[in-house]
Amino acid sequence: MSGRMRLIPLVLFGLYFAYYYFSNQQRVPMTGRKQLVDISREQESSLGLQSYRQILQTSNVVRTGPLAEKIKNIGQRISKVSEDPGFQWDYSLIESPQVNAFCLPGGKVAVYTGILPVAANDNGLAAIMGHEIAHAIARHGAERMAQQKLLQFGTMAAGVAVSDMDPNQQRAIMGALGIGGQFGVMLPFSRNHESEADYMGLIYTARACFDPREAPKLWERMGRASGSRGPSEFMSTHPSATTRIKQFDKWMPEAMQIRAESCPGQ
Repeated sequence: MSGRMRLIPLVLFGLYFAYYYFSNQQRVPMTGRKQLVDISREQESSLGLQSYRQILQTSNVVRTGPLAEKIKNIGQRISKVSEDPGFQWDYSLIESPQVNAFCLPGGKVAVYTGILPVAANDNGLAAIMGHEIAHAIARHGAERMAQQKLLQFGTMAAGVAVSDMDPNQQRAIMGALGIGGQFGVMLPFSRNHESEADYMGLIYTARACFDPREAPKLWERMGRASGSRGPSEFMSTHPSATTRIKQFDKWMPEAMQIRAESCPGQ
């Protein structure tokens, strides 16, 4: 009926959502959390390799020297004790002031020299690399892609459902849905991914005989380095440094026990 919301597009989207969600379920290694992933590891790794090559082609890669060797050695120690799904691991050091590091799908790891002063030592660097390696093993990138796809389909269905309504009403409803999707779905999921990678990375560093107690110290330094810059946690893709430190403190007894079992005499 003209001027009213159409229900059929919403019903069809609900049916599609149920089918899509339950037919593309995976479990995150270590945590066992159910996640939505709709591409194979091979497809994901191919995308990661393509992006990695593009980044290295346009970056100043440090290929030799003690720092490059340190990045490689720490990465190998961590990936060896992870739930490695058969990645072709590669570790690069990039000369850049960026305070950043990443691990792309397929095990392509890069650390920017700008983050080394914040890492401060090998244990801090292991905490950073363990976190990034955990993102790839947990398939967070593929999960975000699937979430964004569902959000796009939902937005399209909502657009059709309100197409007979007054234009001002349409804009108000679509605007509210956009804000709700961003702040109610995507950002919380992103923060959850960061916390999950923090936990998994902490356990990896403990298994690899690094000192997990450096992780909260690292985030104290991260907090000081960032100061008051950036949005509040509610508006951010990442938990605040304070939240992360509290989480590390909660997980630390488990990590220290794992380290004691994995590294007797250390």
